[in-house]
Amino acid sequence: MHVALGGTFDPVHDGHRRLFERAFEIGDVTVGLTSDDLAAQTRHVDRFVRSFDARKADLERELESIAEKYDRDYEVRKLESPTGIATEPQFDVLVVSPETQETGRRINDIREERGHDPLDIEVVDHVRAEDDDIISSTRIVQGEIDEHGTLTPDSDGRDPK
Repeated sequence: MHVALGGTFDPVHDGHRRLFERAFEIGDVTVGLTSDDLAAQTRHVDRFVRSFDARKADLERELESIAEKYDRDYEVRKLESPTGIATEPQFDVLVVSPETQETGRRINDIREERGHDPLDIEVVDHVRAEDDDIISSTRIVQGEIDEHGTLTPDSDGRDPK
């Protein structure tokens, strides 16, 4: 099986790690990492996002050990559009979080238009922080929590530049 998933992953946190684990349980993984332009367009909250190269280096460090654990291959590719790589015919499964499930449906519509089989869409639940809200990169950047969901009341968050 060939699995696709995508995101900005800045910073990587336990919710992302759950997505990665599930993807590698299923098969070999291709991660679409948003380009610098797309990362800015897909933010629900205006915040600083590190460069593609910096995010890719951190992402590859995360993926390496998980891929090794499952004896799987992986690749990181640049995403230039929200539907990105998953519309390509070689993929079998798309791993998404609850808020990106609709994008998965749009991807399958595009695949159908192109004559490709639909992807199985695997929805992975959020990981909760110790305050029972979801772990998100935005909350980490704003200084509310760390990458594991621990509250960080003394943190000012990431420098906005």
